[in-house]
Amino acid sequence: MAETWVAILDFGSQYTQLIARRVREQHVYSEILRFDVSAEELKQRKPAGIIISDGPYSTADKKAPQCDPAIFELGIPVLGICYGMHLMARALGGTVESGELREHGFTRIAVMTGSRLLAGLPKELDTWMSLGDEVAAMPPGFKASARSLSCPIVLMRNEERKLFGLQFHPEVEQTQFGESMIHNFLFPICKCRQEWNTESWIKTTLQELRDQVGKQGVLLGLSGGVDSSVMAVLLHQAIGKKVTGIFVDNGLARAGEADQVEKAFRDSMGMNLMVVDARERFFKALKGVKDPERKRKIIGREFVRVFVDEARKLKNCTFLAQGTIYSDVIESTVVGKGPRQSIKSHHNVSGLPKDLSFELVEPLRDLFKEEVRAVGRALGLPDELVDRQPFPGPGMAVRILGEVTEERVSLLQKADLIVQEEMRKWSRYKRVWQSFAVLLPIRSVGVTDGKRTYEHVCALRVVDSADSMSADWTRVPHDILDNISKRLIHEVDGINRVVYDISSKPPATIEWE
Repeated sequence: MAETWVAILDFGSQYTQLIARRVREQHVYSEILRFDVSAEELKQRKPAGIIISDGPYSTADKKAPQCDPAIFELGIPVLGICYGMHLMARALGGTVESGELREHGFTRIAVMTGSRLLAGLPKELDTWMSLGDEVAAMPPGFKASARSLSCPIVLMRNEERKLFGLQFHPEVEQTQFGESMIHNFLFPICKCRQEWNTESWIKTTLQELRDQVGKQGVLLGLSGGVDSSVMAVLLHQAIGKKVTGIFVDNGLARAGEADQVEKAFRDSMGMNLMVVDARERFFKALKGVKDPERKRKIIGREFVRVFVDEARKLKNCTFLAQGTIYSDVIESTVVGKGPRQSIKSHHNVSGLPKDLSFELVEPLRDLFKEEVRAVGRALGLPDELVDRQPFPGPGMAVRILGEVTEERVSLLQKADLIVQEEMRKWSRYKRVWQSFAVLLPIRSVGVTDGKRTYEHVCALRVVDSADSMSADWTRVPHDILDNISKRLIHEVDGINRVVYDISSKPPATIEWE
């Protein structure tokens, strides 16, 4: 961990991970902690600053989650955002009430008096507001620095105690100069040092891997995705031939995935690699299955069985490397009665038998996806690997609605190649989170060369997201959509209609299954 760091107390906001990334973008290490972490633990760990996230609660609710009020007495700078501001106000003797006018979305605020948090910023700013409750009376010693049309206190501060509260979200792109506000909190106020960077992380992690593994071997499940690819290069540079990769070809990956993995890791890197052709096994297990949850369970079950069969052949491997990243750790954390309402399991290889015991190696567990990409670039991975979009674990199976067959997978793989080729021509491609084709379980009437056709309908899904927890459909230029549609219909035998999915997450999910 870097010498200076910032603690982020998570009250279940959809923006908590975004706060953490905004801090790290300033080259300061951040860590997301449970909302009820004790002041004593924070005192021992000595963060340079504390940020309390928003949450879907009202402090008037008797069951609303609370933070340890003693954190405000530690002498550590604290920034409370929305619900975090309300907790600060109530804990220190202020009052919070339901706002008469609820402001959501873009809200202009006026700066009334100076504050180090707003140093160098204009007197009027557009911010992203989520106003339900509001601070009606500030705690003793606090002053208001900004107001909106309906809320007289959108920024409260006690400069002497270094305590600040914001009614709006500085972490989102919609807030003007939000990055500058976070910068002002980190440096003039918290006195952080810019020590969190890719190069220092790589140097430290390579040595930690060598120390952890020693003379033993490491087994790595390769998928061809960004996380496992970066981890493979990292491990190879750290321990060389002591790492063995296993790629299970289940027939559900992108077109040519197995060949690309072999070329990148066995041929180019000289890595020990086992490619297991299990296509027939997976398609047999999926025959006749249409329910998406059953598909996922079958694929997971068969993957574990194949992986175990291959792992038993390697007698010298005592470590298992997993591509766990920081967002996986956060989503998988059991928080008891905490504010998060849905928890995901993100173990890449779960369900291994007890007699096949491994010690886990998870070198990427402190990094967000974009930080993993940065490490990949620094390690020399080509752009086509580093910039790959996320791909679901069950592969094409969850992009084929209905039964999964070799014929339908082949059709969708051809469609996917066209979508990727055309999307890469767009200058904004690297900012898109995911773009892919979905094969629908319906057919439609069409006309080709003057003849009636009755063929598959293909849906195009393109979304913008920061972490996949929420997403918005991408406004792709019409000429790109037109090219994709024409190519899919004319080049993929079996598709005669293309539709564009314009639903956001929530309420929809990114994948269709």
